[in-house]
Amino acid sequence: MSANQRTMTMGVIVGNRGFFPDHLAKSGREEILRALGTAGMEVVALDPTESKYGAVETREESRRCAELFARHRGRIDGIIVTLPNFGEERAIADVLRLADLRVPVLIQATPDDSSKMTIASRRDSFCGKMSACNNLRQYGIPYSITTLHTESLDSPEFARDLEWFGAVCRIVKGFRNLRVGAIGARPAAFNTVRYSEKILESQGISIETLDLSEVLGGIERMKENDDQAQAKLAAIKKYVDTSSVPAPALLKMAKLGAVVDRWMAATEVSISAVQCWTSIEENLGVVPCTIMSMMSNELLSSACEVDICGVLGMHALRLASGTPSALLDWNNNYGSDPNKAVCFHCSNLPKHFFRSVKMDFQEIIAGTVGKENSFGTCVGLIKPEKMSFARFSTDDTSGKMRGYVGEGRFTDDPLNTFGGAGVVEIPQMQRLLRYICESGFEHHVAANLSSVASSVHEAATRYLGWDMYWHGGGNGAC
Repeated sequence: MSANQRTMTMGVIVGNRGFFPDHLAKSGREEILRALGTAGMEVVALDPTESKYGAVETREESRRCAELFARHRGRIDGIIVTLPNFGEERAIADVLRLADLRVPVLIQATPDDSSKMTIASRRDSFCGKMSACNNLRQYGIPYSITTLHTESLDSPEFARDLEWFGAVCRIVKGFRNLRVGAIGARPAAFNTVRYSEKILESQGISIETLDLSEVLGGIERMKENDDQAQAKLAAIKKYVDTSSVPAPALLKMAKLGAVVDRWMAATEVSISAVQCWTSIEENLGVVPCTIMSMMSNELLSSACEVDICGVLGMHALRLASGTPSALLDWNNNYGSDPNKAVCFHCSNLPKHFFRSVKMDFQEIIAGTVGKENSFGTCVGLIKPEKMSFARFSTDDTSGKMRGYVGEGRFTDDPLNTFGGAGVVEIPQMQRLLRYICESGFEHHVAANLSSVASSVHEAATRYLGWDMYWHGGGNGAC
């Protein structure tokens, strides 16, 4: 159970229909509250003084439940509809329409016991779930369903589905009114990271720009003993081994970090993408990689080369897992294995990704600007772990968002290279690579050391309305 789950709040609708045993609604409400409590989630639900058994059946009960949800609009991350019996499908749909929270909805139905099929105990939730889904479709309300058609609320299957649904809710909430910082201009050679601000704005994602001249000016005006700069310097030295880096370079990085921190706080920017080369190196004399690595490690995802859509992928994976994300290149083949590749950046990977890490100079840029102007990269090998990957893109010709997700693993295969790198293994990788090339996706991909592709796919397709390909995936929770 993650810290993210402990702070989540679910609205609960208990379905009931008078033709079926009322006592099932009573026990069903108790069971869902117990399951959510075990998961560390808070609950907003009618109590038995507000409706019969705290369930929803009549129009009046629907209105009361909707008003309750509306009063807690700012708290509720998602809604769970539980069907301990057939349930009144119209009343459920009315609650969601009247409350108009526009949060993810999960439909759960409790299974019948084949030894208790008399009129006194029969549920018919199996059938009622279809009616509830049918009505939500008629009302135009998107919803998610559990892995199994019926699941007991105390089952391992429901516990996994609840964890999956929590991740979906975090992604949807995290993309609502999202503000992204674009720090500097796109590097001239990188047409591949172009994107449409207008398409993103139509999705509720705003871009706040900051010219590098303002950053450099802020650094120039900053005193050496500036409190924020000194605090950032101490944080850098604590974060990564800096023993081979000149002290003047470290101070420049600290000032850069302090300026960016102030700007992000002032503009209410949550995540960022940075012009990482070569203006900063030529005019300041360091690379920004460590500062960006630290932001990503603190769950404030930061992408290089002003890849705005890249940082959106990082953000989605971070929201789903609650752990840091990185932006990588699909960079090299690994020998002759068709399902393996080298993922690499030069690098600003968060410390969370590394087996061990040290600060060094950026070997690629050093050939242009000189070693003395390129200190600040985070160098090391990615630890062998499961991984999820995601890529979003604005399709400017159709005016839509699109993307792909999938899962694999970082291996412990030997790799002798610079920067931050690891060998990734993905089932049917050649099919994925063909899809990326045929669809014209970028060479950057967001990665996270987790298995959350299903949640990202569900959130992006069902609730954000984006066109997504799920490599090796299926439908529903997993």
